[in-house]
Amino acid sequence: MHRLVFLALMASAIGGTAALTPAGAEPLSLQPNRYNYGDRSDDNWMAQRRAPAYIAPQAAPAPAAPFVEPAVRYAAAPPVDLGGGFIEFLFGGGRPMAPPRPQSEVLLRPQPQAIHEAAIAPQQRAIDPKYLKQVVPYAGPHAPGTIVIDTPNRFLYLVQDNGTAIRYGIGVGRPGFTWSGEKTVTAKKEWPDWVPPPEMLQRQPDLPTWMAGGPQNPLGARALYLGSSLYRIHGSNEPWTIGQAVSSGCIRMRNEDVIDLYDRVKVGTKVVVI
Repeated sequence: MHRLVFLALMASAIGGTAALTPAGAEPLSLQPNRYNYGDRSDDNWMAQRRAPAYIAPQAAPAPAAPFVEPAVRYAAAPPVDLGGGFIEFLFGGGRPMAPPRPQSEVLLRPQPQAIHEAAIAPQQRAIDPKYLKQVVPYAGPHAPGTIVIDTPNRFLYLVQDNGTAIRYGIGVGRPGFTWSGEKTVTAKKEWPDWVPPPEMLQRQPDLPTWMAGGPQNPLGARALYLGSSLYRIHGSNEPWTIGQAVSSGCIRMRNEDVIDLYDRVKVGTKVVVI
């Protein structure tokens, strides 16, 4: 009888323990730190087994910037011959060195007139508006068609037949090179060549003895020759000098003004310089 009671109590204890243990639970280990990874305890590990870890969504990576090929700057000519190849690449700044362009390509390339004018300070390039072409009243003694040059005031007048004159601003001879008198237009030339007279070459030996006509020519777009004298009425590639006394005696005009005068006068026109 006592044996039956003992067996019943044992069965009851075993059944109670099974009821307290969840189905599928692992048996309790008697070995310490069996499930310990790093510094985590068994309790923490069991909690992570029961509740899956939350993984925060990661933002999509920003698209990479498109690759831009860096501009290659080619040197006009390497300062030192490095022999090419890897040595030149290292000591040439990491950039490929282009072969130098032929010197003739640089020398023969035309230089625009604007580059020359840009080298002059703006206040020197400016022209006083009073020197621009305009029609003014004229009551002088000279007949229509006469050219009258007013040296002190830097004006050239072309007398008209209705009591007016076309007035142009001019540049005149610097001190010691002014002159006065009457001359006649004996020749007209478009884009004239320039041949400095011997007197000018003696003062300035570095001048060329001849220069072909063109935008860089000191005589400009047109020239009116005054008899056998050394003086001319001509255009200028230095329009900022209009209104000033800078020449060696010739009368300078803006190119657009001398073209206008050239088309209005004929060979034989009387020129009065005062």
